[in-house]
Amino acid sequence: MKKPVLILLALVLSLLSVPNVFASLSEVGTWNGSVGYSSDGFGSLSQTGTISASVPAGSTVLAAYLYTATWGSATENSTDGTMLDGTVVTFDVWVNNPSYASVSMRRADVTAIVKPVIDAGAGGIYDFTVDEVTSLQDGEALIVVYENASLDDHTFSLVEGFSDITGDDFAINFAAPIDTNDPGFFAEMFLGISFSCCNQASTVEVNGTTITENAGDYDDGDAQANGSLITVGGFDDPFSPLLPSYAEDHERYDISSYITNGDTSIDVFTVNPSVNDNILIAGFYVNGRAAVNDEPPPPTVNAIVPTLPVPTLSEWAMILLVLGFAALGYAVLRRRTH
Repeated sequence: MKKPVLILLALVLSLLSVPNVFASLSEVGTWNGSVGYSSDGFGSLSQTGTISASVPAGSTVLAAYLYTATWGSATENSTDGTMLDGTVVTFDVWVNNPSYASVSMRRADVTAIVKPVIDAGAGGIYDFTVDEVTSLQDGEALIVVYENASLDDHTFSLVEGFSDITGDDFAINFAAPIDTNDPGFFAEMFLGISFSCCNQASTVEVNGTTITENAGDYDDGDAQANGSLITVGGFDDPFSPLLPSYAEDHERYDISSYITNGDTSIDVFTVNPSVNDNILIAGFYVNGRAAVNDEPPPPTVNAIVPTLPVPTLSEWAMILLVLGFAALGYAVLRRRTH
């Protein structure tokens, strides 16, 4: 086979391997079964303090993540050396906000630090010390996912990155139509937002209903100053009321009222009119089996493993077009050699 044809075929294969991109926030994992979660935030100009997890007795930690959010002229190595409970954490790749370049974030898998403490604990609130290495860190978020036999069939999904300040959509797809008449039905969402204060705010819609225009502020920081501007909807926060004031918005929401019996998905839209706050994580906790921007998961108590996406109609059209050019090129080459 001629080299140009091989190149075109390689292009076709690359088109088949390109994953679907749903939003600038991407899925970290989805856990199904008897699962629960804890979220908490911390920010301080002193660069040291306590971040916590609330986990009932008899639980087994499935995953734990520590996020750090930065501002200003941060470099990729500026947060290396950050410690959780006296242990240096290893952060993943740096994620810069494409729409607001002065803020960034990193994630560390801290399961090995958190799991032994909680699995062997008596249940309740567990405190972990945080030590930052630079004043450019606005704060941290600690997310813990656990399994507990006392819980019914639930789903927790975590997404991360940076929500597009001009608007981002998320879809929670259910394996079966939602039964809102089930006495145990619930659906909640939390957000983690950095570099926020001073009435800068984001708007959040659920199934077309605006539930807040005031997501933001530095609820988990200790000062209205760079280096402490972070808020995370946490286990110790009440649910925000519908259309809360800036002070009433705790970045934790009961979204069950905006779901209709028989729905098969929940649509969430966020936008930041002030063009400066940054939604860097979001979590969804519902009863039943669901997935964020994916097909409904299989009946297992494990994080969903992403699968190769099925090409869309436009992608198939591109593939067929490339194949047509490949066939034409091959025919021309054959003709020239005879």
